[in-house]
Amino acid sequence: MKRTLTVLLALGIAIAVAAPLIAHHSFSAEFDRTKRIELRGFVTKVEWTNPHVWFYINVPDPVTGKNTNWGVELGPPHGLQAGGWQRETMKLGDEVSLTGSRAKNGSNRVNASGDVLLVRTGKKYGAQSSEGDVNTQ
Repeated sequence: MKRTLTVLLALGIAIAVAAPLIAHHSFSAEFDRTKRIELRGFVTKVEWTNPHVWFYINVPDPVTGKNTNWGVELGPPHGLQAGGWQRETMKLGDEVSLTGSRAKNGSNRVNASGDVLLVRTGKKYGAQSSEGDVNTQ
C-alpha cells in the first residue's frame, strides 16, 4: 500500500511539473526573429490568458483600405502586470502601433517585441516578449 501511494505521488508530481512545459512553446518554435514587421491598427479582441496574452488588430492596407486581422502575442499576464499593464489598459477600438517577429508558418500572427504604443494615451507598454526585451519602437 505504501509503495502504491509513493508511486502515485511521484507520478502526480511528474505530471504537474511536465504539464506547463508541454503547454508552453519557445519563441523560436513559432516565430522568426529575422522576419520583422511593423503594424499599426485597431484592437478587435483581447485575450488575457496564460501562458501569453493575445490581442487582435485590424490593420488597414494603405492602398486598398482593406483590413487584415493580425494576432499579436505578448508575454504572460504576470509579466505584463509587473510592467504596468492591466486588463483594462487596452480597449476594443484602440489604435496601437508595434514591431514584432512574424510567424514562421506565414500566418497573420506576430510576437510583439519592445514596446506597444497605445495611441489614445501616447503611452508605451513593454511587450514582455518571449524573444527578449527588444526595444524597436
